[in-house]
Amino acid sequence: MIKLEDEDSGQVHYTSLVCDLLDTSRCRCTNYPARHELVSDCIEFSADLAATLGWLPTTCAYRRVAQGLDLPDWHPLVSGSQESVHEAGISVRGKVIPVRLVDADEQEDHIIDWVES
Repeated sequence: MIKLEDEDSGQVHYTSLVCDLLDTSRCRCTNYPARHELVSDCIEFSADLAATLGWLPTTCAYRRVAQGLDLPDWHPLVSGSQESVHEAGISVRGKVIPVRLVDADEQEDHIIDWVES
């Protein structure tokens, strides 16, 4: 998800905007192997990096691992199903739109408050 940072306060705001490579129905990157070459600000996550990023959602697996927490039952690595995250209502399916569909000066209109950080 695209995040916007308030230049004055440093506060990070989540938006309903996502990378143009995200398949919004499957919630998967459409070009995972080349994502870092295609999207300049695509982050390569690890548990070590996650420990330093305070803006990650509380449901983020990398954040949970970095904090020594177990993954929830709905996580695909626990459930064994890619659908469990959608069934639990945790995914972004049906809640987001590709950033290319929104003018840059209208991105603030897409700030949301349904992600716990």
